[in-house]
Amino acid sequence: MTSTATASTFPAVDRDELEARVKSMYREVAETPDGDFHFEMGRALAERLGYDPDALDRIPVAAIDSFAGVGHFLDLAGIQPGETVLDLGSGSGMDSLLAALATGSAGRVIGLDMTDAQREKAARLAHEGGFDQMEFHPGYIEAPPFPDASVDVVISNGVINLSADKPRVFAEAARVLKPGGRLALADIVTESPLPESVSCDATLWAACIGGASQQDDYRAAIEAAGLVIHTFREHPEYHFLTESARGACEKWGVKSISLLAIKA
Repeated sequence: MTSTATASTFPAVDRDELEARVKSMYREVAETPDGDFHFEMGRALAERLGYDPDALDRIPVAAIDSFAGVGHFLDLAGIQPGETVLDLGSGSGMDSLLAALATGSAGRVIGLDMTDAQREKAARLAHEGGFDQMEFHPGYIEAPPFPDASVDVVISNGVINLSADKPRVFAEAARVLKPGGRLALADIVTESPLPESVSCDATLWAACIGGASQQDDYRAAIEAAGLVIHTFREHPEYHFLTESARGACEKWGVKSISLLAIKA
């Protein structure tokens, strides 16, 4: 959100206000997961999206309580023992912890998040759970502070829609991936472009609606980064909770998707 706008971004949104609102909302997600949000959270959502209940039983409950993802993609990621995984916008760590189960102790899972409360909660839960292969860093998904070709898999869940520079996010994901590396994610996209009244509203951005890209533009940004999309699927089982959010879904085709892309 600190990056420079390009032709494919949303330059009219106030980025400072956006960052403040996103941090505020996701601090609440970390600290008061039973609060009222535009989106569903927790284990019931995770299982409905397709997460393995047995795997969920093996990670800290508090990470699942603050899960605010929009889809399931770990089956697409195909994480193997010993691999290095980067989670962009790792939140309270549920996907990172599940990735750590897949990598095993010989692997490495790196979480990146700009919200202190989320990152600190994830790090504490990983430490308490004995996941020594995990680390969590402060930073922005547009500028991950990691070397070129250092990661086997990049994952992300419901976060890239919050960025005002999605092409840069995908370009950076491609940069840190090794040749043949995988990008596996879930996110919110739209069937129709959003009007400025929505795309310039920082509150709707923070609710995972205002920043959603039209799905063809989203795919094009991934491919422009040098990634080849292998799988693209929708998650009709994901639902927003509030009337205003549901109205946006009906009017502009706001929806949840997951995908797998490979670095050429």
